Amino acid sequence: MMARIPISVITGFLGSGKTTLLNGLLRDGNAAGTVVVVNEFGEIGLDHHLIESSSDQIILLTNGCLCCSVKGDLVNTLRDLIYRRGLGSMPKFDRVVIETTGLADPCSVIGLILTDPVINSQYSLGGIIATVDAINGLATLENHPESARQAAMADRLVLTKTDLLGDRASIDQLTVQLRAINPAALVLEAAEGLRANSLLASCIELPDYEFETTLRWRQINSDHAQPHGADIKSFCIVRPEPIPHEVLHLILRALTDNLGPRLLRIKGLLNIAESPLRPAVLQGAQTVLHELSWLDGWPTEDHRSRMVFITDGVGKQVVDDVIEVIDRFAAKTQRHRAGVLACA
Repeated sequence: MMARIPISVITGFLGSGKTTLLNGLLRDGNAAGTVVVVNEFGEIGLDHHLIESSSDQIILLTNGCLCCSVKGDLVNTLRDLIYRRGLGSMPKFDRVVIETTGLADPCSVIGLILTDPVINSQYSLGGIIATVDAINGLATLENHPESARQAAMADRLVLTKTDLLGDRASIDQLTVQLRAINPAALVLEAAEGLRANSLLASCIELPDYEFETTLRWRQINSDHAQPHGADIKSFCIVRPEPIPHEVLHLILRALTDNLGPRLLRIKGLLNIAESPLRPAVLQGAQTVLHELSWLDGWPTEDHRSRMVFITDGVGKQVVDDVIEVIDRFAAKTQRHRAGVLACA
């Protein structure tokens, strides 16, 4: 079976530098083979020096990338790309980047990727990147809940316009606020120069992706700031023992049934009892969970299952309680089965 094509989502509030970041990535020699999908309400804004030729929907860039604007819904656009790729009517591509509008909720885009059977058979969810304007970021987080939600959903938070600030303290203060909202995200600065291969890669597949390191940061710095978007919670659950596939299914179903839209996002690297040598990657948003995908091997020596939750108004204790109920039910069922076998 051919590997699915990863989709990365670049989100961020109005004027936060999404298109500037995207242009920088497209100049990177490692970005060849990328299709850029731009929301119809957004501005493509691609640097004209990058453009080689164009048709109604597809723009061919000089570095071998493609760009298309969404004239219908996103699902139809992604399906059409696969269809045209198969016919050979457009160049091959091995990565898709979606640039959302400044007011977009990333949940809606993630949901489309995860729910459509054709889409999720051909594509996988890569990383969610949120741009944050270092000059106006604190005020934006305070006054616009969309911005805090975008930051909470991200795997990587990219601070833009830091080179325009002479005051490093302002950047540090913004970083504190962002890590309070989303301690599991990597915080990067666009001015440092970001490479396409690393920024657009899935965090979960990287060897240095440590859930606990970033989450411990929150405990150490919890007194430094009260986060904006206080209803948004981020926490991690670690399970040392492998999880039977049946138990995982029950846990995930119980969480989606009980939390519903309040479960903004869940992502994880899991040790499944039936396949302990190959970690499973879990991705989901709200009530939608992607079918598990599998890595060829563990990226580190740590084989514990780790799940990061991003929720709207739901704390870690609620999730712990749901999982505990399922664990007790699974243990009771296992004892019952053992008893039946013993009597047989």
